[in-house]
Amino acid sequence: MTSSREGRVSTLWNLSFNGERVSCVIYHGTGGMELRLESPTGIILSEPFDMQPRAMARTRALRESLKRRGWTETTPNSQFPTPNSQ
Repeated sequence: MTSSREGRVSTLWNLSFNGERVSCVIYHGTGGMELRLESPTGIILSEPFDMQPRAMARTRALRESLKRRGWTETTPNSQFPTPNSQ
């Protein structure tokens, strides 16, 4: 039996502005690694991604550009909430 390696690998950062939220997420798919800038309603940007310093610098530059425009860092809600938490 083989296991699938597809799916979310890591969330690099989360930002919010005027009630809107975006996340920079790395996925592993059949074609390799992929960077996505996502909102709760869909994918804003999707491109191939490698774990090279140049690619990581691009994600930092994107985050800093959004922050200069008024977006702020946020802590994401857990994907795996604790039982009985309310």
